[in-house]
Amino acid sequence: MVRRLEIIKTEALQENVSSKDVSKYEELCQKHPCYAKGGKAKTGRIHLPVSPVCNIGCKFCDRKINDFENRPGVTANILKPEEALAVVRRSVELNPNITVVGIAGPGDTLATSKALDTFRLIKDEFQNLFLCMSTNGLLLPEKADEIIEIGIDSLTVTVNAVDPVIEALLNNFIVYHKHKYEGVEAAKLLIHNQLTGIKKISDAGITVKVNTVLVPEININHIETIAKTVKEHGASIYNIIPLIPQFELSECSAPNCLQIDSSRKLASQYIDVFKHCQHCRADAIGIPGGEDISSRVYAEVKGQFDLKKVQSKDTFSHG
Repeated sequence: MVRRLEIIKTEALQENVSSKDVSKYEELCQKHPCYAKGGKAKTGRIHLPVSPVCNIGCKFCDRKINDFENRPGVTANILKPEEALAVVRRSVELNPNITVVGIAGPGDTLATSKALDTFRLIKDEFQNLFLCMSTNGLLLPEKADEIIEIGIDSLTVTVNAVDPVIEALLNNFIVYHKHKYEGVEAAKLLIHNQLTGIKKISDAGITVKVNTVLVPEININHIETIAKTVKEHGASIYNIIPLIPQFELSECSAPNCLQIDSSRKLASQYIDVFKHCQHCRADAIGIPGGEDISSRVYAEVKGQFDLKKVQSKDTFSHG
């Protein structure tokens, strides 16, 4: 760990990153499950499903409201901010190893105000918890100041391509300020906003992680370029997520172990790579890979707020 810290400090000095930022990143590596590069996480997280809609049309995303599928974009309930706060209270009582509160869907966190409103409530009551959010990045440049003001500790942005032609094969459309864009035009706008937002957030001292959904038939030869580009814009760590063949990409193949490993090695030339993604649900609670206490927490909180399952056909981002 000492050697690792020295390496990070050296790299930071070379890139004009402050020692404070290095310490923050190293702290996240120890306490945030999604930054645990050396092994499986020993700390827990809460995913709060407060974001009901999405503003882009990823071809691999299929929203489900259920309590049995273990993958991103799935939740049993959609919470209101005050309901989410009650979930946090009960979760930390049951599991003191929880160090992170994250919002990773089921929709995009910036498509509505729900996620940021929830973080404000949590920040007022739980100053010791790390706040983490995931977004597709479409609205990141204009929401960055608000994210910084709230004090979000880490931000994950899903960047599946930095070439608009490739991105257009993965995403049907975006809805940006009430206007729908499609194809390469949509991809250009999305990528520009993602990279602009990543730089603005990282320049403010917030740690940025980038997720990429690896689709062998589409972006497997593009991973090195993505990793290099997001690193140049300020990202600190990179997570390659194997495709779950579904929705419009149901005919595509899930990457095999060799493809995942080789992609990670290419990316690691430029950026730290996270290797233990668990394909977490949008309402997961506990230590990734360990006992999930979400069903118990929701059963107890349900009596306070009469939680109901919400049905919708919106397409969701891959948090």
